[in-house]
Amino acid sequence: MKLQPILRGIRNADRDYKLIEPGDSIAVALSGGKDSMVLFLALSMYQKFQGQDFKLYGIHVDVGFEEFEHETMKNFAKEHNLELYIQKTQIYDILKKKTNNSGKIQCSLCSQFKKGVIFDKARELDCNKIALGHHGDDAIETLFLNMIHGSKIATFLPKQYMSRMDMTMIRPLVYLREKDIIRACERNNIPAVKRVCPNDGFTQREDIKQKLYKFYEEYPEAEDNFLRALYNEKQVSLWQKEDTI
Repeated sequence: MKLQPILRGIRNADRDYKLIEPGDSIAVALSGGKDSMVLFLALSMYQKFQGQDFKLYGIHVDVGFEEFEHETMKNFAKEHNLELYIQKTQIYDILKKKTNNSGKIQCSLCSQFKKGVIFDKARELDCNKIALGHHGDDAIETLFLNMIHGSKIATFLPKQYMSRMDMTMIRPLVYLREKDIIRACERNNIPAVKRVCPNDGFTQREDIKQKLYKFYEEYPEAEDNFLRALYNEKQVSLWQKEDTI
């Protein structure tokens, strides 16, 4: 396995944000896409690093799409001796009854349902952390989406404690780019399940992704600088209103 760049990125994120601690039980939210598949395998290898003492599980939420290829994930887990749990649900049936004004299923509602299933199974497995496959490009896209639609400069955190769920969410791939993950999949024959969501490719996030690709073509240095800006804490300079009486 040639996953050194991925493992290096995970180690650096772990060092900077203390994502993984001895005795942790970590559930990887496994969608079947390239990001979560690489994360699942890389964390299993990271377990073998000196001083890394944690348990690892994979949890996939079966939303109910008929064409979803579960065998790909099952074979992948079996090949690499990974512990995988597939939770069958009727989420898709519910989503079809609660479409938006355009007749499309609501991505935010789907995400909320899936998160609830993952949290429940993680608790059942006595996990204290859930690992998500979000990478650096996802963080940049989220930053722009929040500025455009929420008038706030914010993105997701590498580590976030969810007090209501008593669970910590970690994102070990935040220092990596999508191209790093694609390269790792190609070099190591890591499979990805074919996407079957009817909204795939037609979201605001996908639109931002395509616009950023074009922006990077004109300003190549921005690709790395946008990511560095997310952890360059000393260079944050925003407007501060003066106190008034």
